[in-house]
Amino acid sequence: MISGAAAAKTFVYCSEGSPEGFDPSLYTAGTTFDAAAHTVYNRLLEFKPGTTETVPGLAEDYEISEDGLEYTFKLRPGVKFQTTDFFTPTRDFNADDVIISFERQWKKDHPWHSYVPGANWEYFVGMGLPDLIESIEKVDDMTVRFKLKRPEAPFLASLAMPFASIMSKEYLDKLEAEGNMQLLNQQPVGTGPFQFVAYQQDAVIRYKANPDYWNGKQKIDDLVFAITPDASVRYQKLKAGECHLMPFPNAADVEEMKADPNLKVMEQEGLNVAYLAYNTKVAPFDNVKVRKALNHAINKEAIVDAVFQGLATPAKNPIPPTMWSYNDDIEDDAYDLDQAKKLLEEAGVSNLSMKLWAMPVSRPYMLNARRAAEIIQSDFQKIGVNAEIVSYEWAEYLERSKAEDRDGAVMLGWTGDNGDPDNFLHTLLGCEAVGGNNRAQWCNEEFNNLVMQAKQVTDVEERTRLYKEAQVVFKREAPWATLVHSVAIVPMRKEVVGFVQSPLGDFAFEGVDLAE
Repeated sequence: MISGAAAAKTFVYCSEGSPEGFDPSLYTAGTTFDAAAHTVYNRLLEFKPGTTETVPGLAEDYEISEDGLEYTFKLRPGVKFQTTDFFTPTRDFNADDVIISFERQWKKDHPWHSYVPGANWEYFVGMGLPDLIESIEKVDDMTVRFKLKRPEAPFLASLAMPFASIMSKEYLDKLEAEGNMQLLNQQPVGTGPFQFVAYQQDAVIRYKANPDYWNGKQKIDDLVFAITPDASVRYQKLKAGECHLMPFPNAADVEEMKADPNLKVMEQEGLNVAYLAYNTKVAPFDNVKVRKALNHAINKEAIVDAVFQGLATPAKNPIPPTMWSYNDDIEDDAYDLDQAKKLLEEAGVSNLSMKLWAMPVSRPYMLNARRAAEIIQSDFQKIGVNAEIVSYEWAEYLERSKAEDRDGAVMLGWTGDNGDPDNFLHTLLGCEAVGGNNRAQWCNEEFNNLVMQAKQVTDVEERTRLYKEAQVVFKREAPWATLVHSVAIVPMRKEVVGFVQSPLGDFAFEGVDLAE
C-alpha cells in the first residue's frame, strides 16, 4: 500500500538560471518572473493560458469611464494569502494590498520604494506609469479605482504583467516593524497557486501547492526548480527522468528529442526579438553611420543556421512578424561588407575596438549568445573592427548593461509580456526607459512622440499607422542591430499533462499534472 507521503506528486522543472530575487516588481527577466510572479503571486487581471487575452484574476470585474481615464476594479472576495513558516495572515486579500503594491513602485517617499539597494522599478518606470497615474483610491474594502492623466490603450494588459503582482500589506507591515524589509525579496508571500518553501542559491527552489488557493489546490504537491544553466545538462536530466520539463534546448538536439518516445515537444512562433543594442550616448556609436556600418557587417543567416539550426528568422524590425502593426515594407540592412567599410570611412572611423556583450544564459530569443557573439566578432573583424566578447553572471549582466556610459554593444532580447506593440517599442526604446530597459540609451524625439501618441488612441488602425511609422524611424536611426526572431521549443516528459505553452514565453505550472 502506498502511504500518503509516497503518493505526493513532485514536479521538477530544470530552469535555465537563478532568479535575481523574489519580488517580481523589481525586475524584467523571465527567469525571475517564472520563479516568483507565476508561482507565488497573482495580479488583478491574468492572461488566459496560451493567449494574450486578459481574464479576471484578483479583480473579478471592472468598469472603465467613458473618457477612458478611470478604471474601477471589483475585487474577488474570500482570497487568502499563503500561510508559511515565516508568516500567518489574519485577514483576506483586500484593497489595501492592491494600493501598497502599486504605491511602493510609484511614490518616491513611500517607505517601500527603496527597500533594497538600487531598486528602480524598471518595468513600472519603463512603461511610463509614474507619469500616467493620477491617483489610486480605495473606494471600499473590495473596490479600487485608478485615475489616469491620459487615456492608455495598453493599461489593462499592463495590469496582467508580472510587475503588477499583488503583495500582502499585512506581511509588508510585519517586515517593516521587524526591520527586515529586505526579506520580501527572499521570502515571498502571495495569493498564487504555489507557496515558497526554500531557495538554495544557484541550485534549487522549492515550492508546495497552496492549500488555500482561490482557483483550487494544484494537482502537483511539490514544485521544484532545479537550476541548470547548461542546455546539454538540462537535456540529459530530462532524458534520465530527473526533470519533467526544460526550457530553451540546444537547437541541434530538437530532432532527437522529437524522436524520443519518452518525450514530447511543443513549439510555436515566439513573440520575441534578439538584438544588439549600441550605446548611442558614447562615441563612435553616437554616429548613425557607424551603427549602420556594423549592421551591414552582421551575417544573420549564419546565426540562424549555427545557433538555431534554422528554427529562427532574421529580424529587421524591433517587433516580431507575429505581432499586429509589424511593418513588412521595411527593408533590412543587407549583409554587405563593402557598404559597411564605406560607411565607416565616411564616418572617419578606423581601427575601432569595442566590447561585445554576450548573455551567460540561454534565452528563448537567443539559445547560445556566446556562439552568436563569436559569429558577429568574426564578421566585425572583416571590416577592421576588433570586438572583445565580455560576459557576467546573469543578474550582474542585466544590471551593468543599463549603465549610460557602458562601452560597446549589448546582446539582449525580449519576449512580449502583454501582446501589445507598446511593450516592445515604448518599453525598450522610449525615452523614459533610458538607463533601464532601453539598453541603447536612445532617446529620439520623433520616435518617442509616435509611440506616446499610439498609447493614447484606442483605434487599432490608427495605432497601427503610428507604430509602422515608428518602425521606419527606428530602422533609419539604427539604435540596434536586430538579429533574429526564434521559434519557441518546449520539451517535456510524455507524462506531463496540462502544461500550456505561452506566447509570452512564461513557464507557469498552474493546472499542470503528471499522468500515472
